[in-house]
Amino acid sequence: QAQLVESGGGLVQAGGSLRLSCAASGRTWGTYDMGWFRQAPGKEREFVAAIGWSGSITYYADSVKGRFTISRDNAKNTMYLQMNSLKPEDTAVYYCAGRFIRRPLTVLQYEYWGQGTQVTVSS
Repeated sequence: QAQLVESGGGLVQAGGSLRLSCAASGRTWGTYDMGWFRQAPGKEREFVAAIGWSGSITYYADSVKGRFTISRDNAKNTMYLQMNSLKPEDTAVYYCAGRFIRRPLTVLQYEYWGQGTQVTVSS
């Protein structure tokens, strides 16, 4: 079955960087949109970034523009989130998401989710 598995989370000091990976399997993911979301303790899930099937179109939350970069390598069935200039407010569990429905990239409805990877940014 379709499966998404995140990795790369960890502890980092403010101003540092992390690179998250999302390994996709079980389906042909490379022709559909994918995205990253995050959820901090006591808060609702928040959109971070999305990427179109080819990787040529991206969409970012204002809070991460200029700091985070989403990318994908369809040959490896992997999506990435490069996070630079990290801030304590970036601390959250980060989830990758996918779908097999054609929607505008700005429509943030996804049916498949990974289990999440913890990112903690210390001040």
